[in-house]
Amino acid sequence: MTKLSPAPLLFALASLLLCQCSAPPVPKPRGYFRITLPEHDYQEFESRLMPYKFDISKHSRVAKDDEKGAQETWSNIFYPTLNCKIHLTYLSLAESQQDLAFEDSHQFAYKHTVVADAIGERYYEDPQRHVFATLYQIKGNAASPIQFAITDSTGQFLRGSLYFYCRPNKDSLAPVIDYVNNDINHLIETFNWTNRNANNQQANR
Repeated sequence: MTKLSPAPLLFALASLLLCQCSAPPVPKPRGYFRITLPEHDYQEFESRLMPYKFDISKHSRVAKDDEKGAQETWSNIFYPTLNCKIHLTYLSLAESQQDLAFEDSHQFAYKHTVVADAIGERYYEDPQRHVFATLYQIKGNAASPIQFAITDSTGQFLRGSLYFYCRPNKDSLAPVIDYVNNDINHLIETFNWTNRNANNQQANR
């Protein structure tokens, strides 16, 4: 009778032990495409149709809002390579309506509470330029993760909202949101009303 060599038996036993001791497979974490963001670079934007001016990114473009019901002074700042826009809504209001307009902006931002992880508010004031602003940063899968409102405190009001042309996902969009957030801060810091003197003269008549 031919004797079996112990080598195959030992190999089989070792393989069995290794299979029993190995950890169960773990799925790889979900990854996202890396987004290449351009360097921040700005230029002044001013239009005879808009009663204000500010600096915008050279990687964006401004166009009049052509949606149905939009007013002449409503516009959008488009970021073609980032698949998003900042929608700007300008209103000329009586001084008594300023607080109501700011409250509406506050309520509009906090409508995202259901999906928001947190909502931060930042305030900006420059009395010399008559620029008073509130910036809302909405953390989470909100449809509009950044919103802001700017007023001159006497009759002019501008509201801005960031929107993406895709389903909101805080993890994949985080780098772009941070990028545009810097641009919005720069917009507010360079903002000026261009028709304030005309409005004051008309109010004094």
